[in-house]
Amino acid sequence: MSHLSVVLPYIGVLLRGLGLTIAFTLGCAIAGSLGGFVLSLLRMSPNKVVKGATGLYVEFFRGTPLLIQLFWVYFCLPVLFRVSIPPAMSVLLSLTLYMIAITSETFRGALRSIAREQHDASTALGLTPMVKVLYVIFPQTLLRATPPLLSNVVSLFKESALISSVGVADLMFVGQNISNNTARPLEFLTAVGVIYFLVAFPLTRLVGVVETRMLRRYAY
Repeated sequence: MSHLSVVLPYIGVLLRGLGLTIAFTLGCAIAGSLGGFVLSLLRMSPNKVVKGATGLYVEFFRGTPLLIQLFWVYFCLPVLFRVSIPPAMSVLLSLTLYMIAITSETFRGALRSIAREQHDASTALGLTPMVKVLYVIFPQTLLRATPPLLSNVVSLFKESALISSVGVADLMFVGQNISNNTARPLEFLTAVGVIYFLVAFPLTRLVGVVETRMLRRYAY
């Protein structure tokens, strides 16, 4: 008979794994969102080469499993470039590249929702393209993209369980190791699942609340 009480002595270790999972999620989400905004601007470029190359990038990372991307960065990049890539660096790189592709589509949709008058007003005021993007376009785009961006972060948090496959001591990796060493997979894998849920569920509810408020704000 299983007893979840066996998990209690290991809670501290599991929470340290959770801390690493959250750190990777937040770091890659921030870097990926910034890169995604830049990529969304490039995707709307009138230059066909730039538009085609960025579109191919997005479709590749959205159309292939994240686990394959992670393995490719971890195992193949060192072979191609004859360099050693630590597991943590390979995780940061692969998750960030993935988030750039995902969030670029989010930002592209938000950019299209900005009225043409905003662009015309910026031109009439004599703003440079950089100033217009930083102080006029980006704040409005970020505000309108907030609900789907939060949803992307929640998805990344759950997908981050894959990083255990390259030996990074995240929550999933720690839970698997403890379950193997104690021969109690039911208790510890259940505990890991509950921890993921306790973090992801409130964030999912938050996304719903923010989305509802945004819909009311921009309702016509």
